[in-house]
Amino acid sequence: MDFLLNIDLPALITTIGYVGVSLIIFAESGLFFGFFLPGDSLLFTAGLLASQGYFNIILLVLGISIAAILGDQIGYLFGMKIGPKIFTKDDSFFFKKKYIVDAENFYNKHGKKAVVMARFLPVVRTFIPILAGVGKMHYATFVTYNVIGGLIWGAGLTLLGYFLGQQIPNIDKYLLPIILAIIILSFLPTVFSYIYNKLKKC
Repeated sequence: MDFLLNIDLPALITTIGYVGVSLIIFAESGLFFGFFLPGDSLLFTAGLLASQGYFNIILLVLGISIAAILGDQIGYLFGMKIGPKIFTKDDSFFFKKKYIVDAENFYNKHGKKAVVMARFLPVVRTFIPILAGVGKMHYATFVTYNVIGGLIWGAGLTLLGYFLGQQIPNIDKYLLPIILAIIILSFLPTVFSYIYNKLKKC
């Protein structure tokens, strides 16, 4: 979170443009090293900037949606190819086995719906498509839920930022509190799940 607070997201997003935003969403959606990227806040802020004329909202939503869907597809194929080897990867500064375990528990609990639900959970959303590939989820089923999740998350959060930006005067003045709220809200389900599992073990 400190990493995000030190970033001027509006300046960064306008600098990297459509391609940069799409590449970040692609990486966070299915490349295991992309879990630390600021997906939720990036989508909302990009949509907000589109409402201020920095982006064409149609092109932005189209690029983001395609990137989110393709990212998960790559994650799924990666999981199919690598398989259980992902569970033996050593801990490093960026990667912790705990991330895989948490995502696996979420996947086992929610099944195919996890592909959609995980889109709104930082870290977990990166590893769910990989685990779906490891578990050899039926490909057509995965594609269906991937497309649904990619559109709801990618297009949904972007359009939310866009429409709020149109409705609220000088919304850029409230950008930092809004981004912080998004970050906190996105982590709450993970925190509640962790507390719940701890209480069950007591």
